[in-house]
Amino acid sequence: MTFLDRIRSLIRKIPFEQRREIILDISESSSAGFDYFLLVVLSGSIATLGLITNSPAVIIGAMLVAPLMSPIIGIGLASVIGRDSLLKTSFFALIIGAALAIVLSALLTLVNTYLPFVSFQELPAEVVSRTHPSPIDLLVALAGGFAASYALTEVKLSAALPGVAIATALMPPLCTVGVGLALQRWDVAGGAFLLFITNAITIAFASALVFFLRGFNPLPAEGNRKLPPSLQLSAFLIVLLLVPLTYFSIQFVQQASQNRELSAVISSEVDKLQNADLVDIQSVRENETLNVILTIRTSNLLKYEQVVALQESIVGGLNQSVSLRVNQIFAEQLDPLIPPTPTFTPTMTRTATMGPSPTQTFTSTATATQTATSTFTPLPTRTPTYTPSPAQAKVLSTILPLMRIYQSPGGPVISTLTQNQLLTILPGETVFQNLVWVEVVDAEGRHGWVPKIFVYIITATPLPTWTNTVTMETISSFTPTP
Repeated sequence: MTFLDRIRSLIRKIPFEQRREIILDISESSSAGFDYFLLVVLSGSIATLGLITNSPAVIIGAMLVAPLMSPIIGIGLASVIGRDSLLKTSFFALIIGAALAIVLSALLTLVNTYLPFVSFQELPAEVVSRTHPSPIDLLVALAGGFAASYALTEVKLSAALPGVAIATALMPPLCTVGVGLALQRWDVAGGAFLLFITNAITIAFASALVFFLRGFNPLPAEGNRKLPPSLQLSAFLIVLLLVPLTYFSIQFVQQASQNRELSAVISSEVDKLQNADLVDIQSVRENETLNVILTIRTSNLLKYEQVVALQESIVGGLNQSVSLRVNQIFAEQLDPLIPPTPTFTPTMTRTATMGPSPTQTFTSTATATQTATSTFTPLPTRTPTYTPSPAQAKVLSTILPLMRIYQSPGGPVISTLTQNQLLTILPGETVFQNLVWVEVVDAEGRHGWVPKIFVYIITATPLPTWTNTVTMETISSFTPTP
C-alpha cells in the first residue's frame, strides 16, 4: 500500500449519490450567470471603495459577497473527475469575473481621482499590504482551499464557508490591480496580480486534492488510485510559484532589515539633539541614494549646521549615500506646576538735575511793525488708496477623507479642518504630486498648506486706505523802514 492509499484509507469516502449531488451543486455555482456577474460587480465596488478609503471592515464585507471561490473550486473538481465541460465553464467564469473586477476597480479609482473625497498622495495601507506576496500567502491559500472544499463535501460544515472566504481574500487583490493600473503604479498592479494568481492556483490544487481523497474519480467505481495528471500539474504550478514568492519575500526581508537599521541610526542621532523628538521617518531609494525625510518636534529650531552634521552622522552610520530633508514642528512645553520665569525689562526713569539760578535780563521795548500778510493754503485732504485684503476661503466637504492643514505640501499634519471653515489665503502657491497647494492661515493663527482643490476661494474686495495730503502754509512778514 502506497502512502497515498494510506491517506485515502484514513478519510471517509463520500457515497456515490452524495458525490453526484455535490458535482451538480458545484457545476451550477461555477457557471457565469446573471447572479454571478451581479455579485462580482457588487463585491468589486465594495472592495475598491474599502481599499481607497483604507477601511478593513468594508473590505471584509466584499470578501463575503465575492463569488470567485466557486469557479476556482469547480476547476479543482473538474481536474479530478475529468469533466471538460465543467472545466471550461469554471475557467470562463473565473477569467471574465476577474477581468470585470479589474476594469470596474480601475474606473472607480479614476473617478475618485477627480473628486475631493479621497486623497491619493500616499497609497492606503490596505493597498500596500496586497502588493508583496510571500510563501505565507501561499500557505494561507492552501489551508483555505482545503477548508472550503472539505466544507462543501460536508453539509454540517457549510457555516465555515464565510470564514474561508475572508481568509483566502480573492476579490481585494484583483481590485488592487485595478487601483494600480488607474494610478499607473505598475509595481502595485504586478504584485497584487501575483497574489491573486497564487491564491487561485493554490485553492484549485487544494480543492482537487480534497476531492480526490474523498473518493471523487473519473469512474464511479474504485477507479484509478494514481494521482490524476491534472492534480500533478497543479502541484507543479504551485512549486513554480514558490520561485517568485520566495524572491519577493527575500526582498521584503532585506528591505525590512534596512528600514530597521535606518530607524535605529536616525533615532540614535536625533536623541543627541537637545529638546528634539523624532515624529516620522520616510525613506525612498533612488539608484544608489537613499532619500530620507525626517519630521522632528522641537522647542529649539535646528540650524543649518546642525542639519548638515545630522546628515553626516547618518551617512557614517549607514555607510551609504543619504539625501536628508528635515521638517521641523515647533512645540513649546508648558507645565502647570512650573510657572514661567519672569523676565525683567529695564525702563527709563526721569531724574531731576539741579542747574544754575536764572539771571534777570532786560529786554527793550517792542517796536511796532506792520502786521504780516498770510498766504492762504488749502487744508490737508484725505486721498483714498485701495489696498487688496487677503482672500478668504471655505473648506469644502471633508467626509472622505478628513481635510487637514499640513506644515508643508505633503508634510506633517498641523490640524484638522471642518466643512465650511474659513481660512485666509496667503500669496504662497506651489505644485506637489500633481496637486496645487496654497498657503493658508486658520482662525487660530495656525499657518500651513492645503490642496487648492479642497477649498472654495471667496473673491477678495479691496479696502480703501486713507492717505493725508498736507500742503505747508507759508507766512510772509516785513518790518517797515523808519
